[in-house]
Order: sequence, then C-alpha cells, then structure tokens
Amino acid sequence: MLRIRLRRVGAKKKPSYRIVVADSRAPRDGAIVDQVGHYDPLTDPPTITMDEEKVVKWLGNGAQPSEPVEGMLKRMGILERLNG
Repeated sequence: MLRIRLRRVGAKKKPSYRIVVADSRAPRDGAIVDQVGHYDPLTDPPTITMDEEKVVKWLGNGAQPSEPVEGMLKRMGILERLNG
C-alpha cells in the first residue's frame, strides 16, 4: 500500500521534512515513489507547501495519508475539496 508521509531531511536539531509518496513497508528515509511537497516546522507559523494536483492524483489512486499529513491536508482544505 502507498502512503503519503513525511521524510526527514535537514541538519541535526534543524529538521525539515519532504512530503512524499512511498510504500508503507519502506523505511522513513528510504525509497520514494514521488515527492509532493515540503514542510518546515521551524518557521512561525510552520510552512507547508504541497502540489495539490499530485496529492489529489495519489489519493485518487488509493494512497493513504499518515496522521500528520492528514492533518496538514485538512488544514489546507484539500480533503474537503476531494470529499465533497
């Protein structure tokens, strides 16, 4: 099963994350299928950038978002547009 989840990048004590589509069995920083955005938790407010077309395409193909990514999708209003 494919998951839309976070992949940690950045230096020690300065995390930054890429929002990626990966196989659910792959390790956190392992092989990915596609990169759909990035997330920077250190800015105020945290910066979230996503390619909405790619996210909607992957959700339509059956990819499941992880809990943190699902919250981001709800905040950005992507899940509401997709469901209704």
